[in-house]
Amino acid sequence: MARYFDVHPTDPQPRAIAQVVAMLRDDAVIAYPTDSMYALGTRIDNHDGADRIRRIRHLDDRHHFTLVCCDFAQLGQLVHLDNSAFRAIKSATPGPYTFILPATPEVPRRLAHAKKRSVGVRIPDDPVALAILRELGEPLLSSSLLMPGHDWPMTEGWQIKEELDDVLDAVVDAGDRGNEPTTVVDWTSGAPEVVREGAGDPSRF
Repeated sequence: MARYFDVHPTDPQPRAIAQVVAMLRDDAVIAYPTDSMYALGTRIDNHDGADRIRRIRHLDDRHHFTLVCCDFAQLGQLVHLDNSAFRAIKSATPGPYTFILPATPEVPRRLAHAKKRSVGVRIPDDPVALAILRELGEPLLSSSLLMPGHDWPMTEGWQIKEELDDVLDAVVDAGDRGNEPTTVVDWTSGAPEVVREGAGDPSRF
C-alpha cells in the first residue's frame, strides 16, 4: 500500500519532502508532480525500481528513461553541451522540456541509448519536484505516468493512489498537474530537432 503525501502545490512542507526522500533513498518508487504531468520516479542506482516502472507502464527494455535534475549544474554533469545547446537549453529551463543529448560517463551504460550513447534530461519548473530533487541531492530516474490503455494521464494524486496503490511505495499529491507531456528536443545531431510537441513552446527551437 502506497504512502500518501498531500503537499502544498507551491510551498511543500519540508517534513513531507524529507519523508519522501528517505523512502527514495530506501529504493522506493514514487509518483510525483511535475510541470507537465505526474511522473514515476526512483533513484538512478535502483535497478529494481527501473524494472518496476517498466512493469507498471508495460514498457520493454528499449524504453528510455528521463533523468530529472534540480538545476543546470546537475544536468551538465550528465550530458555534453556545445555552446549553442548550452545557451538555448539554459534559457528554456526550468520548464516542460526534455532534451536528448550525448551522455557523459556519469550516466550508467544501461540508461543511455545503446547506439547513440544519448540520454534524456530535464529540469522541471515545479516547486514540489524541485524540493524533492534538492533534498535528494541527485537526479531522479523518471518516466511520465501514462498508463497502458489510457488515452489521458491521471491528473490528480488521489486518482493515482486509488489506481496504483499496490504497485507504488508513495504518492505525492500536489493537486492537478495537467495532462500534457514535455516537449522533446533531440540535440544529438548538433542542432535541435523537436521530436514531440507537448507542454513547452516548440517554436523557441
